[in-house]
Amino acid sequence: MTKPELDQPVHDFEAPATGGQTVKLSDLKGSNVVLYFYPRDNTPGCTTEGQDFRDLHDQFRALDTVIFGVSRDGLKAHENFRGKHDFPFHLISDRDETVCSLFDVIKPKKLYGKEYMGIDRSTFLIDKEGTLRRQWRGVRVNGHAAEVLDAVREL
Repeated sequence: MTKPELDQPVHDFEAPATGGQTVKLSDLKGSNVVLYFYPRDNTPGCTTEGQDFRDLHDQFRALDTVIFGVSRDGLKAHENFRGKHDFPFHLISDRDETVCSLFDVIKPKKLYGKEYMGIDRSTFLIDKEGTLRRQWRGVRVNGHAAEVLDAVREL
């Protein structure tokens, strides 16, 4: 499966999420979709990013936009993370990296001199018809959620 290209339809996917849901992209047609990929629950950058999307959630909803955070953490960790920070959106558990692979966000990283494969913080904006309209890779958290909101307003 090739990674999605701008202005092209995104391949359908199905993945488990918090709240006992299964998220299927094709079921979300009629709404804009923001998928933000982050490395790990309860780490400083990931927490800040989630809180920023949380704080702007009502504005996203007013623009018919749903938000999902995606990481490789399990559902139990996601439920705790979501509850601890009152995220009004759901988190997708991608333990088998199906969704991460679809969006090509697994990249080599280094920590304390050791290399490993991890999620490159990335965000994707999919329009109401299921077409990829914007993508951000190598995201810096500060101001990012507001930038995504501005992009939704431009749709």
